[in-house]
Amino acid sequence: MNPGSDKLNKRILVTGGAGYIGSHVVRQLGEAGHAVTVLDNLSTGRREAVLSGELVLGDLADSALLDTVLGQGRFDAVMHFAGSIVVPESVSDPLKYYANNTANTLQLLDACLRHGVGRFIFSSTAAVYGMAEAALVSEDQPPAPINPYGASKLMSERMIADVAAAHPLKYVILRYFNVAGAENSGRLGQSGAGATHLIRVACQTALGLRPEMTIYGDDYPTPDGTCIRDYIHVEDLAEAHLEALGYLKRGSASAVLNFGYARGYSVREVVAAVKQASGVDFKVRVGERRGGDPARLVSANARLKAAFDWQPRGTSLEEIARSALAWEKRLLAKTR
Repeated sequence: MNPGSDKLNKRILVTGGAGYIGSHVVRQLGEAGHAVTVLDNLSTGRREAVLSGELVLGDLADSALLDTVLGQGRFDAVMHFAGSIVVPESVSDPLKYYANNTANTLQLLDACLRHGVGRFIFSSTAAVYGMAEAALVSEDQPPAPINPYGASKLMSERMIADVAAAHPLKYVILRYFNVAGAENSGRLGQSGAGATHLIRVACQTALGLRPEMTIYGDDYPTPDGTCIRDYIHVEDLAEAHLEALGYLKRGSASAVLNFGYARGYSVREVVAAVKQASGVDFKVRVGERRGGDPARLVSANARLKAAFDWQPRGTSLEEIARSALAWEKRLLAKTR
């Protein structure tokens, strides 16, 4: 049986389902036999990325639209991906993040209560941990976000927990580490202008879309002096959301869970993997450190594996790099 395919979870509302992570989840939900409704304003998502279900164009700030969508029939669960995710932008425009991430989550929760939605899965982030220093960051690490993006997500987490304490709502909050890669068939991947994610920037540099890329700091207390992160494949992360549906269907308690592979790679190791995948020795320069970058941020994942009774595939860095590069090549071919 596909994860989360039980008949109790047949109607799913996915906010932000035309975006990078959401579109991969929507495709897997459809393949598992779910009836999916996607709500997305297409500010960063793509209409063609919705490969299953119905797409409703609109914004979470529109409470009347939420009532219309949720009033079409009882939804068994809501998966909430919609939001803004660029950390530097959150510092320069914090109110955008508190509006899109926090206030809109409030609107969605309120609508869920009005329409009797009993299961809620939330897309959160390792940014809630801030400058965590543990070798493996567990869910017991006290949250201490250092930017408005992380703070906006943590506020949403707290709202979800408080609503669940007062109402018949069960939830799973997944705190993602560094998501990368693309679907192997070539239909889905990361798109949009102004890429900031390391693997995508490296792939674009390998393809000549950028003259060079920058490593921000090489004097960290790590083996090669560059920051270490936990890179996870988007397809594996998408599958974790279906596992979360199955977990809630079984009547399990609400949970906050990290999603990572419990292994870290440095910036230089990522660059080397993309160079190997592309066969291009592209130019890399070393710049100054960016404020707020911890030397190491790697997830503990024992709690998630135990809760879901599930083992992530743990896709290798090399495979993640190859899939991301293949996707960028497809995007480039479409522009020529």
